[in-house]
Amino acid sequence: MFVCQMLCIMMNQSKSASTPAFLHEHAEDNLRFIRTTMESATTYTGVSGLGYVIAGSTAFLASWLASKQANEASWLAIWMLELVVAGVIAFGLSAFKGVKQGTSFLSPSGRKLLFVFIPTMLAGGLITVSFLLQGHVSLLPGIWLSIYGAAVMTAGLRSVAILPVMGALFLLLGAITLLTPVSGDLMLALGMGALHLVFGIIIWRYHGG
Repeated sequence: MFVCQMLCIMMNQSKSASTPAFLHEHAEDNLRFIRTTMESATTYTGVSGLGYVIAGSTAFLASWLASKQANEASWLAIWMLELVVAGVIAFGLSAFKGVKQGTSFLSPSGRKLLFVFIPTMLAGGLITVSFLLQGHVSLLPGIWLSIYGAAVMTAGLRSVAILPVMGALFLLLGAITLLTPVSGDLMLALGMGALHLVFGIIIWRYHGG
């Protein structure tokens, strides 16, 4: 009988010793799940207002230079150069801001933003090539403003709250450019220049840089 009692005591002690370890592992699994879920649900706030401000400033210069060109090839070259310069500035400063905030474009929220933004921009690139081949260069400013506006509106749902508003204004400028006989360079200056500048200042001031 004594031996049986000792065995029961030892078994109970063994169970008691293993229970905290089991609970600890279970708690870690729960915390990991909660952390992943919350990170996936959060918005990406690393969009750089300063990047928009600088990109908007370069767009004013590009618009002025493009308006002075005598042929479509040089006009297009200026705007393609502006696309590269502004894109590098905006993406680079946004990546830097994200690192400072402890996030990145590789985080779940960052990837979701890119997966919404990039396909729309690629569609805009295909339309641009098609219009160039067909000789419809004059329609490109309106197309660019509209496509970019749609991309910003949808991607903005995963980021800073005012971005969908900016995207809607880009769409409005695109519609005006396509449907009325206004200067494409002027409308690009208002969109890529003024809208980026204004909303960049707002993001810079109220959303951490």
